[in-house]
Amino acid sequence: MDLVDIIEIGGSLLILLAFGAAQLRRLDMHSLTYLVLNLVGSATLAVIALAQHSWGFLLLEGSWAIVSAASLVTGRRGGHGPG
Repeated sequence: MDLVDIIEIGGSLLILLAFGAAQLRRLDMHSLTYLVLNLVGSATLAVIALAQHSWGFLLLEGSWAIVSAASLVTGRRGGHGPG
């Protein structure tokens, strides 16, 4: 297992942690924590997908990162920020 594999697993675990916590009602899907975990995890995986020319995975993770980032920005701009 090389460093990229470890980083990839870390990014996946961030997304899964957020999802699992939301499913168990331990984390609100609009909270700052949930959105940041998703943004960091999906952006990490998107960068790896780009480097490996994995276009379908890049589309999935890149979109996920963009939606998470947009939710963070929109929530903060609306004055009632996530979390």
